[in-house]
Amino acid sequence: MADDEEESGPIVELGGSEPVEGVPLARVSSRQTWGMEKSRLIEREADTEIRTPEGPQRLGDVLDAIETVYFARRQDFEDEVTNVIGTGPVPTASSGESDSASDDSGFDSEAGADAEESNGADPSETDSGGSESNETVESDPEDG
Repeated sequence: MADDEEESGPIVELGGSEPVEGVPLARVSSRQTWGMEKSRLIEREADTEIRTPEGPQRLGDVLDAIETVYFARRQDFEDEVTNVIGTGPVPTASSGESDSASDDSGFDSEAGADAEESNGADPSETDSGGSESNETVESDPEDG
């Protein structure tokens, strides 16, 4: 039914207009065939900038800090790189600017509140399945 499409809730666009510098580590590792020597990775990807919590870093510089000379599996490579660069949120290109409507998660809190209001659904009126099918119809006693 057409009503089902409307009840599915608001559409939330993922990603933002703020660019993130560098490429994800997973993208670099997915382009390779594993096992691979560190020297071969340096030949292929040394100038590639990867995303890190400290901002973009050249993969060649990160690999220089790793003592392992052979990566048998993709996961071995990613684990070693993650040990050097750390984990955490990756700054956006405009991370120096402050936006009062956004928090550190990148979620626009004002847009989220508007979306909840426009949905029109009262959580207390829904059953455990999330549908709004348990409406109560009151009859008029004069109708008899």
